Amino acid sequence: MRNRNGRVIVYTGDGKGKTTAAFGLVLRAAGRGMKVAVLQFIKSPERTYGEQLALRRLGIEVHQLGAGFTWTKTPDVHRQALQRAWTLAKQYVHSGQYDLIVLDELNNALAIDRFPVDDILSIEEVLELIRTRPPSLHLVITGRAARPELIAAADIATEMTLVKHDYEQGTAAAKGIEF
Repeated sequence: MRNRNGRVIVYTGDGKGKTTAAFGLVLRAAGRGMKVAVLQFIKSPERTYGEQLALRRLGIEVHQLGAGFTWTKTPDVHRQALQRAWTLAKQYVHSGQYDLIVLDELNNALAIDRFPVDDILSIEEVLELIRTRPPSLHLVITGRAARPELIAAADIATEMTLVKHDYEQGTAAAKGIEF
């Protein structure tokens, strides 16, 4: 099943729900027989995440390609992981094999300021990928701090606004809710 009008969808903002919204689309697309892949730019394959377990049970490809939070490893480790993730993302997008691809936390990767990343992952390259993707491919990009250029290139952009989160009171992340 191929839609000839692939959309670019951006979920951004400081509120919870960006990845969750993207996975809602993943489930909807998979339910309609579409071929889907999820590439996670920050999450590390060293950890297990609830979405990874569920999507794999449903036969949906999901890959954790990052090195975790930027303060957990050296800049070189993060840069190498980002470079591998970006290379794989371009291969997946241009393969023509998918109807929907989620580039989860790509916005977070673009916003890294603890060390340089623009030489291996730039907004210009992301915009080029959007322009050159197969016309039928739906591309979903998540993460905080979406660049204005990316929002302008999107067909749909939603900003999640934080109203209240118990993190503010020191509550730890809940298994099944945050991971």
